Amino acid sequence: MTKMIQCISPVDGSIYAERRALTLPEAEAAVARARTAQKDWAALPLATRIAKVKAGVEALNGMKDRVVEELAWQMGRPTRFGGEFGGVNDRTAYMSEIAAEALAPMVVEASDRFERRIERAPVGVVFVLAPWNYPYLTAINTIVPALITGNSVVLKHASQTLLVGERLAEALHAGGVPAEVFQNVVLDHTTTEALIGARAFNFINFTGSVAGGAAMERAAAGTFTGMGLELGGKDPGYVAADADLDAAVDSLMDGAMFNAGQCCCGIERIYVHESLYDAFVEKAVAWVKALKLGNPFDATSTLGPMANARFAAVVRAQVAEAVAEGATPLIDPALFPADDGGAYLAPQVLVNVTHKMRVMREESFGPVVGIMKVSDDAEAVALMNDSPYGLTASIWTASADRAAAIGGQLDTGTVFMNRCDYLDPALCWTGCKDTGRGGSLSVLGFHAVTRPKSYHLKKVTK
Repeated sequence: MTKMIQCISPVDGSIYAERRALTLPEAEAAVARARTAQKDWAALPLATRIAKVKAGVEALNGMKDRVVEELAWQMGRPTRFGGEFGGVNDRTAYMSEIAAEALAPMVVEASDRFERRIERAPVGVVFVLAPWNYPYLTAINTIVPALITGNSVVLKHASQTLLVGERLAEALHAGGVPAEVFQNVVLDHTTTEALIGARAFNFINFTGSVAGGAAMERAAAGTFTGMGLELGGKDPGYVAADADLDAAVDSLMDGAMFNAGQCCCGIERIYVHESLYDAFVEKAVAWVKALKLGNPFDATSTLGPMANARFAAVVRAQVAEAVAEGATPLIDPALFPADDGGAYLAPQVLVNVTHKMRVMREESFGPVVGIMKVSDDAEAVALMNDSPYGLTASIWTASADRAAAIGGQLDTGTVFMNRCDYLDPALCWTGCKDTGRGGSLSVLGFHAVTRPKSYHLKKVTK
């Protein structure tokens, strides 16, 4: 039976794109082609592979107008924000720049008697399962280093962003990456799990829900396939007594609301020192009230619809439960007439929240944030750590020493001081607890898609 995968546009609820899922034999054939093509790709000089990958990304830049429009239709981001090209370009450039050093052999001995060294060898076929919220950036994080190191890549994109994989394939092929070395595939869950269980891939990178990550691990059980998993998050911000209040409000509220709150490292809960709490809340509410919820093609819209009505329903339920349990909502939804009860959702700021409420413990992934008052750093640390997740944490203070001391106590992948919702390609992107395992970007991102291979060459016989 033919299964169709659909993208339902959050803009108007229409079917924006529809593709047929590959059958298992078709998918197996695609992976076989990738495995065959990988050897010749890996045999190319590193500089050649880098040049082709960079040319592919340059070709993607040439599609900017089309990509921005498609993103608005697929997942609702306002066109005024222009897509994800800045991050895509920065990450590609940095990973290309450090590739030679990151992949250089570790030479133990190079004498007339022995050569002993450790090299980084490509793992083979890398399977990337990319999410819809930043569909180009999250995919590029693994695609670029995987291709540069000589792997072939099979990409399965989220159904909400069906066209993104096609654009990436179109661009990379135009840049010179062979069609069999980078393949975009449309798969259903059953076929995906069957491929993983059959050890079709040498490394799997998945960005998505905790439940999705658990499904990946179950499918791979006993195959010993390496995995990188970036799963849920509930990233906190802490505004210490010595923070720059206006800067903290502006950045943290942007971190909470940008992309309709659908950011992997978006701010979902804020803790403010009691001396700044009232002023912070007042300014935060004013900041949110200045947003305009509307059609993403309207140049005045600063907040678009969530990617799917069912995602918005989760946020609505969390807010309603919190209010029923004693939380106070500070934003009147009537200020946002575009809220249609579906994908278009008014933003919300909640106070009088506690960690007994779902909205402060479970991932919301929408335009809502809870704000709590704390008396000191110790209370803030305890609350920030009171979460099953650990991706990033944002600390607002005038002291780098204080930020480092607080950061050292946090169970998180990244510690920010006076910024949030950002990814530095020079630093490893990683998480802990239910956020997942593994890491991408930086030198360690190359290690994720390669394996150590030792050479012990004795030049003499005695």
